[in-house]
Amino acid sequence: MTSRSYTIVGAGAIGGTVAWHLARAGHRVTVVDADPAHVAAIAEDGIVLERAGTRLAQRVAAALTPDQVTAPLERVLLAVKAHATDGVAAWLAKHLADDGFVVSLQNGLNEDVIARHVGAERTIAAFVDLFADVTAPGVITDGGAGAMAIGELTGAVSDRVRTLVEDLQAWGPAVASDNVAGFLWSKLGFGAMLTATALADDAMGELLDRHRAAAHTLAREVFAVAAAERLTLEPFDAFRPTAYTGDASPADADAATDALVAWLGTQTKTRSGIWRDIAVRRRATEVPTQYALVLQAAERHHIDVPVLRAMLGQLAEVEADPSTMSEDRLTALDRMVKAEAAR
Repeated sequence: MTSRSYTIVGAGAIGGTVAWHLARAGHRVTVVDADPAHVAAIAEDGIVLERAGTRLAQRVAAALTPDQVTAPLERVLLAVKAHATDGVAAWLAKHLADDGFVVSLQNGLNEDVIARHVGAERTIAAFVDLFADVTAPGVITDGGAGAMAIGELTGAVSDRVRTLVEDLQAWGPAVASDNVAGFLWSKLGFGAMLTATALADDAMGELLDRHRAAAHTLAREVFAVAAAERLTLEPFDAFRPTAYTGDASPADADAATDALVAWLGTQTKTRSGIWRDIAVRRRATEVPTQYALVLQAAERHHIDVPVLRAMLGQLAEVEADPSTMSEDRLTALDRMVKAEAAR
């Protein structure tokens, strides 16, 4: 194996997990994070990955806060929250080597924002779905494997993409793809379903199972916009996006949700990162940024997405006051779906 140098910017659930596996495989990994306590813990003990009651520490080459970065950065894996992308990409533009590049290991559609700062030729698209949480400074609890796809913004599968995929397979089933956008939009539909579960304090799978009307409609609305954008949706993990499109039957959606709920039941992580941001960390989520482009595209194509808008409004209320988390919010979305259908 050829050892390469990687800088992970944002050592949270995604970045920290990937950093642990790359370092474990023998690559030289530097992590950069804005949380001084998290950085200090990693510098002292390495990244600690907790899985099934077992804790394994992995040293990295360096753990830095952004102000400590001086050397030009070559291979950057960007894993900050979506709403931090603009500011961090501007910072990266000052530190990226001439032949360096940035891979967006993030939720949402962030590649264009990154490209505005560092250039499209130095931006690589990526889709990542993994189940993990930062549960203490330097500690990441792994909730199960997921999926990852890497590709150029042009859709090409280049040599640098193939190299990235080879290295990232140290984490799990990373693949090269000429349709990363299809994966990202599929996850936006899946993500809308899971985001709705953050309105209540219960397991994701159980809430999806009980509130299928809202969940199915959220995915269908997102995918109507994707269709207008002429995107081909990609399946991943146990999620089958075509079961929630306008052409699919209610039976198709129910069968897909049966499989999805069963798969979620095998994961040790039972609540979303959105739920953790609100209920545990008491901080703003990245959801408004993730779905802003979806709403803009919906307006551009004159597509109504009332349930998506209602869910985002409900989430804003829960962010402002976490004590208002309640399954009644999901029930209200179900009622809204039925009222819309009756018109």
